[in-house]
Amino acid sequence: SRSGQLCSSGEQQGIRSQGGRRLSTRQDLDFHLSQVQINSILRSNEQTVSVPEFDGRGLNAVRKFESNQLAANTPNEDRRSAATCLQSKGMLFGVFDGHGGWACAQAVSERLLYYIAVAMMSKQSLEELERCMEHGRPVPPILQWYKHSADFNYRESASLYIDHLRVFWQELLDSEEHAEGMSPPEALDRAFKRLDADISLEAQVPLSNDLMKSTAIQVAFAGCTACVAHVGTDGIHVANAGDCRVVLGVQEEDGSWSALPLSQDHNSQNKAEVERIKAQHPRSERKTVVTDDRLLGVLMPLRGFGDVRFKWSHELQQSILASLESGVDLDSLNLYQYTPPNYLTPPYLDVAPEITYHKLRPQDRFLILGTDGLWDELGNEEAVQLIGEHLSGIHLQAPVSPSERQLNLGQMHELLLKRQARASPALDTNAATHLIRHALGTGEYGELCQERLSTMLALPEDLARMYRDDVTATVVYLNSDLVRPHHS
Repeated sequence: SRSGQLCSSGEQQGIRSQGGRRLSTRQDLDFHLSQVQINSILRSNEQTVSVPEFDGRGLNAVRKFESNQLAANTPNEDRRSAATCLQSKGMLFGVFDGHGGWACAQAVSERLLYYIAVAMMSKQSLEELERCMEHGRPVPPILQWYKHSADFNYRESASLYIDHLRVFWQELLDSEEHAEGMSPPEALDRAFKRLDADISLEAQVPLSNDLMKSTAIQVAFAGCTACVAHVGTDGIHVANAGDCRVVLGVQEEDGSWSALPLSQDHNSQNKAEVERIKAQHPRSERKTVVTDDRLLGVLMPLRGFGDVRFKWSHELQQSILASLESGVDLDSLNLYQYTPPNYLTPPYLDVAPEITYHKLRPQDRFLILGTDGLWDELGNEEAVQLIGEHLSGIHLQAPVSPSERQLNLGQMHELLLKRQARASPALDTNAATHLIRHALGTGEYGELCQERLSTMLALPEDLARMYRDDVTATVVYLNSDLVRPHHS
């Protein structure tokens, strides 16, 4: 739900924290940013990429994409990735929401798309990769990445990451079935599971230097959720593990917009997911596996990468942390020796993604990928409406209904304010920024409230996380001409 209303008059203006506590912005905290400052903060991580209609291998299903991030944590624990597959077909988009620090989200954002792309490559292409590695020749590029200037990589760990990716493709080469490469759903499933297994392994084996070792352990003990969309000319495959979300924006024949979710959140609100986890443990644990809407009373997402505290045995965790103690300060790595309550029959968490498929139709216009920081503030329909109207520049207003005609003057005035708010022109050319601005700055009548937005953006570092989460949004515009019926 939204973080509370700010655009009311009088001294009691305030925002409500995620925990529901009210904070007076008039008396206690006087945060005021100018429109220029607001825009500067909101737009600093913007990314806009146009994709060529033909890429030398055929038509593209994506016309362009726009992305943005706004941090609440310092540093931001969200990550995003986007790339074109160069040795197979389609484009890959991912959003990753880290917890227990940013280490796991960082590693997964760098590595997962490679694993997916390699799994989709043909045996012939993989043999060429292996020959190049053997003879020290340049390796043909697997992905064309679309990076933001603020993105960074774990440079010290690059050689380790390449070595493990190579072991993965060598195993695919040894497989009898791997001729033309895996289908997108097979590749997504295999890549999620394999990368998580590698993250677990890297934290357990001796590594060449202390920095690489401590990074591997940080990555494994932190965690992240992941949602990845593969967009090809035949359709969209989505793999989700956790509570990020992908929603499709659909334009109906009458010009109105509707939202079609292509993923389900894996949290305690998803009853089937809670039952799935309970079924993996003895009946004696039915009341303790998920308590206070969290896994073992601790973790909100019910699937994810890393988080070995919920996967490894207690003995393995202790031995790995003990192996670090001689030269490394555990506190500096955000590692604390604790075991979740009722930790009786691990593993309690896995990364197996839920995979969905959607065949592209002429009315399918765009995808929204977002971390839960976005969906905490906006519903699916609301987000699609915002992007749809941003795209078309047309704000459709439903006719006044018979019940609305019975409104008194005050109620009619409120209705008019709501309608005016929806018709106001967009301030941002980037659709992801448009989403984030509305997620944090929408007032009581759906209007954009400068004062509320100013307060949400000006919160100091130690307070920001209490009132909002890190937010990442990527909007992918689809090439609907691909699926339009062609008439001669």
